Amino acid sequence: MATVVGLAFTPVKATRLHVVDRIELGPEGVRENRRFYVIDARDRMVNSKRIGALQTVVAAYSDGERTLSLTFPDGRVVEGTVQLGQPVRTQFFSQSADGRLVEGPWSEALTEAIGEPLRLVEAERPGGGVDRGADGAVSLISRASLARLAEAGEVDALDSRRFRMLIEIDGVDAHAEDAWVDDGSVRIGGAVVALSGHVGRCLITSRDPDTGVVDVPTLDILGGYRGKLGLTEPLPFGVWGRVLEPGTVRIGDEVSRLDG
Repeated sequence: MATVVGLAFTPVKATRLHVVDRIELGPEGVRENRRFYVIDARDRMVNSKRIGALQTVVAAYSDGERTLSLTFPDGRVVEGTVQLGQPVRTQFFSQSADGRLVEGPWSEALTEAIGEPLRLVEAERPGGGVDRGADGAVSLISRASLARLAEAGEVDALDSRRFRMLIEIDGVDAHAEDAWVDDGSVRIGGAVVALSGHVGRCLITSRDPDTGVVDVPTLDILGGYRGKLGLTEPLPFGVWGRVLEPGTVRIGDEVSRLDG
């Protein structure tokens, strides 16, 4: 039987993931997940592919109270109530995202910590900082796939947070989730999701999830045994999809495929 063994998200895209024991999946995913993102002086989205040090920042957000805090490696905490400023349109890879600049101390603190002009943005809607929006609100990887990648790379183990997935499962064979794409739906705890594509990987996965330092050549390893599979991405590792039926997902919940 497949079960949920890991859940992780962050309210600010590219910052360090929070490991939690339950999430609430709504139509747009987890309301707090990637609610905010960071842009540069040219209104381009910035993630840890380019700035690994963002993964040393820990963000906490209360959706009900509308409060946000950022904790930096030196222990400094910048917090307050979220207030919004001017609208801004940001380039998200091949798509555009709409949001509002966040007023307050956070942009200045990020700029100071990272060493280049950065601004904090709140997405127009919950889940707006997820790369594919509501269509990709759920991401999933199996523990066996992580173990297979570690074996191929001759490393002891790989922290699942390195791949920044929402849900980690156990109880299936390595890369069994590949076959779940466009093949019916999957019940995960109290929610039902439809998986639509494979997650294509980039330099972010090469970074230590706490320090942001490149320490494992994950792309080379993936290319060596996953580079010519003819899936939806050239370096596929994990799958993504949308929520069909909202519900609560907890550690230990069963994961089962439903008929198409």
